[in-house]
Parts: sequence; C-alpha cells; structure tokens
Amino acid sequence: MATAPSIGTQLVIRLETPNTPGSFGVLASAIGDAGGMVGAVDTRTVGKTTIVRDVTVNVSSELVGDRVLQSIGAIDGVRIVNVSDSTFLAHLGGKIRTGITRPVKTRQDLSTVYTPGVARVSSAIAKEPNKAYALTIKRNTICVLTDGTAVLGLGDIGPYGAAPVMEGKCMLFKQFADIDAFPICLDTKSVDEIVETAKRIAPIFGGINLEDISAPRCFEVERRLVEELDIPVMHDDQHGTAVVILSALMNAAEVIGKKIDEMTVVLSGSGAAGTATIKMLLAAGVRDVIAVDREGALTSDQQYQNPHWTWLAENTNRERRHGSLQDVLRGTDAFIGVSAPGILQPEWIATMARDPIIFAMANPTPEIMPELAAPYAAVVGTGRSDFPNQINNLLAFPGIFRGALDCRARRITEGMKLAAARAIAGIVGEERSAEYIIPSVFDTRVVEAVAQAVTQAAIEEGVARRELLMSDDEAVAEPAGTR
Repeated sequence: MATAPSIGTQLVIRLETPNTPGSFGVLASAIGDAGGMVGAVDTRTVGKTTIVRDVTVNVSSELVGDRVLQSIGAIDGVRIVNVSDSTFLAHLGGKIRTGITRPVKTRQDLSTVYTPGVARVSSAIAKEPNKAYALTIKRNTICVLTDGTAVLGLGDIGPYGAAPVMEGKCMLFKQFADIDAFPICLDTKSVDEIVETAKRIAPIFGGINLEDISAPRCFEVERRLVEELDIPVMHDDQHGTAVVILSALMNAAEVIGKKIDEMTVVLSGSGAAGTATIKMLLAAGVRDVIAVDREGALTSDQQYQNPHWTWLAENTNRERRHGSLQDVLRGTDAFIGVSAPGILQPEWIATMARDPIIFAMANPTPEIMPELAAPYAAVVGTGRSDFPNQINNLLAFPGIFRGALDCRARRITEGMKLAAARAIAGIVGEERSAEYIIPSVFDTRVVEAVAQAVTQAAIEEGVARRELLMSDDEAVAEPAGTR
C-alpha cells in the first residue's frame, strides 16, 4: 500500500575517514545498504592517517537520510564533520528578494526617482489616489498574509515557521503569473488585530491573499476584509481549492456522461476548504451536497454551535440523510474528501451510484489511496503529484489574482470564481478522459485563460475599475479627476 509521498533530496556529507586501502568501499557499502546512493565525491584534504571528503548522497526521504547518517556513524574510524541538505540549502537567505525597474547611475537618475522629482509624483497621487495603480508597485503587488495557525501538514507553527511557506507562495505568484508578492507573517491570533493590520498596510497592495489561517477565524477575517477594503481579498485555502475541485468535477461528469445538476455529492470535511467547496458546487448547480464531519452527516433537524455548520445543514442534504460516511455514500454520484487520511473504504465505493467519482484530497495521505479506489471508481483524483488528476489550487490562484489586478477589481466575486473554474475545465476540452480531467499546473495556457475569464466576469458584475481599454501610460497622461 502506498504511503505519504516523500521528496527526494541530496545530502552533502563532509567525512573524515581513515587513509587506508578499502576504507571508502566500506563507507559506500554502508550508504548503499541504508538506502542511499553515492553521487559526487570531492576530496578536500589528505593527511597521513585521514582523508576529508565531501560525499554527495541521494536519498528518497528524510527517513532514509537519517538511516544513512546512522550507518555512517557506526563505522569505526569515520567521523561526520558536517551535513548539508539540498532542501535547506535552497532556503538559505530566503527564496525571494526585491528588485528595481531601472538603474540609478547618474545624478539625474537620482533626482528623477527620488528627491526632488518624486515630489511631483507623490503630489499627483495625493490629489488622486487611484494614480497609485499606475505610478507605484500597487498595480502588480499582493500581500500573502498569514498567522501561521493552519500550515498544510504542520498545523499551528506560528509566524516564523510559516515564513518559508509564504515565501514559496510568493515565488509561485511570480513564476506563474508575474505578480510581485510579499509575505506578511503576523504574530497574533486575534481576528481584530489581523483585520486591523491588513487594513493599515493595504494602501501599497493591489490585493491580499490570506493563507494558512485556521477555521473558523479565517471566515471572519476574510468577511471583514472583503467588506472594509476596496481591493480583492481571497482566502486561497478555501476558494482556490474550491475552484479547482469544481473544474475537475465538471470534466469528470462529462467523462461518465452525467450532468452536475443531477448529481448528489458527499463531501467529507466541513472546515474552510470544505465549506467553500460546498458553496461553489451549489452555486454551479450541483443538485445536492451532503456534508459529513466526524459525527456524521450534517442535517437541518439538528442544532450546531458552529454557525458555519448551521448554514451547511440548512442549505445541503435535501433528503436529510443521517448517519456515518458509509451510510450516506449509498447511491450518491461523487465523493470529495478534504478531511483525514484513510477514512474511505473501497467497499463503500461499490455502494455508490453508477460510475462513481472519487476526489480524495487530504494531503499528504488521501482519504483512500488511488490504487484502492480504482477497481470501484470511474474517475479518481487526489492532491498528490505522483498520481493522475492532481487537483491543485496552483491552477487557480495565480490566474484569479492576475485577472483581478489587471482590471483593478474591488473584490473577487462568486461569478469570478465560477468563471475561473470553467476556464480551467475548458483547457482540457475534448481531450478529457478518466485520467485527464484537470490540466497540469505547468500548462502555460492556464493562467492566461483564467485571468481573461476573471477579468470579463469582473467587468460584467461591475466590480472592475478598469476595462483594459487604456494603457497605464495613457492613464497617467489624463487630467486629474477624469477616471
């Protein structure tokens, strides 16, 4: 049975070994027996009795790396001087940095970009704040904001622990959508303080991507910021995931010959991603969704302290099905899991309707491994990259924010998210199959298609401040007050 995926890495191990015939062969054998593979070997110093070498060892996981080091440490006469890990080396000094758009080489350059020339630009923006979009980084910069309380696979690790993840998110924005993003990691768990801080720093950003904030606080943080700011705010863990799940479901339904407005979906996990996904499925016309949590199906004839569960209970499970996940799966068309590993049994899938769809999204270990679901399901998707149909929110958030920034949207609406889902599904087109219901995250068509769809939806819904009919140079040349 497959287990959680591990990222292979390289260890560069500086070793002091005896300067005797056969000593390196003993070392290489120990590394191989522990599961490592020797790569490059660089000799640093050679003495009468010892040799210091840098040995590069490829390992398939952190666990294998630990075994290799233990095996080396058990060899008589061998001393581990230092160990470098390629993953940690990739993070040295952070993964992002700022840059400049023009060099400062002369006094004239300095006078233009800073004092005294900058005073004219500052005065123009002070009179007409919207010109900040044309004359500052605001037009292409977003804030990736977190409190570090719900980092994927790690939980509440705080703002410092979350920082490398936020840097990675910023890298993805730049790589995939050419958006400048900056990580803001807040040392507070107070909803009021998070909201107030975001509002204070908002003037320099064109949008805010909320990240890894635990439920239910994430709902309140997002709701208040959407209401109180005039720039797009989106909690990607909720909405990016929901968009891509809907895209995958659209194409999976086409593969099996069903219409989503005739489908009943069981969704396990009623947290942030689950709630957003349910709302999006209903908005897209799915006939019914049955929300299931630890205690079983949510039903409208029960009382819940969690207001989000109350909303779900009142707006889902039209037939008031009661019972466990196994109970409510019978006769349904699709299962979507955003919950916990190993909770779905293969034989339960056999009780579902014709050609069931299984999206097991828990990471790194899904609700059911694809090879266990495959004999019973028509279409299987996961959040993993080592199986077909990876349902990854990277397909959504770069294009959504690219489109929102391009049209200077005041907010991200349900219509914009639905448009993004349809655009992602449309990339697959007629090539769709049971093992190809969602495009690759490296498909270069995705961001442009999503951005265009989001921009058009924003214009149609009246939340766009710019209809892409005018360049920024033309905007700057306009008289104040004409836009």
